[in-house]
Amino acid sequence: MNKNSSNIMALAPTTSNRRETVCIFGTGDFGRALGHKMIQSGYPVVFGSRSTQTSSLIPKGAEVLSHTEAAQKAAVIIIAIQRQHYNFLTPLTEILHGKVLVDVSNNLKINEYPESNAEYLAQLVPGAKVVKAFNTVSAWALQSGTLDASRQVFVCGDDMEAKQTVMNIVRALGLTPLDQGSLLAAQEIENYPLQLFPMWKFPILLSFGLAAFFFFYCLIRNVIYPYVYENKDFSFFIAISIPNRICPILALVLLALVYLPGVLAAIIQLYRGTKYRRFPDWLDKWMLCRKQLGLVALAFASLHVLYTLVIPIRSFVRWRTSSQIISQVLNNKTEPLNTTNAWLSDSYLALGILGFFLFVLLGITSLPSVSNNVNWREFRFVQSKLGYLTLILCTAHTLVYGGKRFLSSSSYRWYLPNAYMLSLVVPCMVLVVKFVLIFPCLDKPLTRIRQGWERNPQYSE
Repeated sequence: MNKNSSNIMALAPTTSNRRETVCIFGTGDFGRALGHKMIQSGYPVVFGSRSTQTSSLIPKGAEVLSHTEAAQKAAVIIIAIQRQHYNFLTPLTEILHGKVLVDVSNNLKINEYPESNAEYLAQLVPGAKVVKAFNTVSAWALQSGTLDASRQVFVCGDDMEAKQTVMNIVRALGLTPLDQGSLLAAQEIENYPLQLFPMWKFPILLSFGLAAFFFFYCLIRNVIYPYVYENKDFSFFIAISIPNRICPILALVLLALVYLPGVLAAIIQLYRGTKYRRFPDWLDKWMLCRKQLGLVALAFASLHVLYTLVIPIRSFVRWRTSSQIISQVLNNKTEPLNTTNAWLSDSYLALGILGFFLFVLLGITSLPSVSNNVNWREFRFVQSKLGYLTLILCTAHTLVYGGKRFLSSSSYRWYLPNAYMLSLVVPCMVLVVKFVLIFPCLDKPLTRIRQGWERNPQYSE
């Protein structure tokens, strides 16, 4: 039958979509979900199990056989069991010789064993072609069909033909295979599902640290100080006023921290006179998480917008407005419009609106679905040129908001400046250094260095 099918394949296009039988060892949640998905995609599926009795949990259309019988019926065998149960494969070594074994297992801890599960499987069944795949896709996603968040399947293996066979199966299931190289990459692939937002750890910890610092800083200035010196209870500021001070501060500082490593990298390249030496590890890691820093900054900016929108309906604001109106009525005196303050207020709001608009634009273009549809020059223009313009507008928004308060002695409580003054330190430093770097005397040599020129060629690696 195999001979006939191989001869007919080129002559009969109606049989080109026929799938080869796939064997799955293991009838757990993942094995059943994967089998169900494969049957939907046109693959004949046979399950290898200790118990050959058909269960209602087994996908309809699948066959349940003993491990030996199931292995004999398929060239591709998916091992959907835990590593500690691999020993049953040893008696099947002869049957599994030359077959493709797909290891889908995961561990409970990162680097739980000296070698990966796939490498251990290859040692246990030396004649088989072991491929690591499917371990980053959940059983729930396979069953429900919600594969948007887990469409990528990392694949690695030493045998190119076996790896290509598995990648074809991945594509047939509507997933996207990513070739990670040899079986040596299996341990890294097995660690992927155990990592909890690895690129988000630094941005989130940093934002929490800054938020805690500025919260207590504002608490001292805006709640504790009035209570001590004026016997006024402003503890309700904790609900909206203080968060609405913290959010824009964090948004501005984190946005500046997105562009600070690029400025530091330029200074280091100018100092070294080459681009062929690695940056320090801390700077490398910082540059890799700039996207996450920017998105966290955008989240805080969005919160600032929401907090600002509710200001008019706050009880404290309504009380203060009505008190001013009553005061003018009792004194029979109307305060004339101060056009200078009106200009400052409108400029402050306009700068904030424009800055937030560009902030959102930066966040949208960082999405893979958008960034994949623009070329490198367009992406760099948005993230670099418009990014710095966003930083300028947001910094100007804060500067205009401060106005004359920077020079007012009443703004310094217990010799502590207002929190937004502290938020200007990093952005202003970044913008000043960037402004200096665009001078032709520095920009030209920096451009040449990034194009491959070296001051001292012996440093090249």
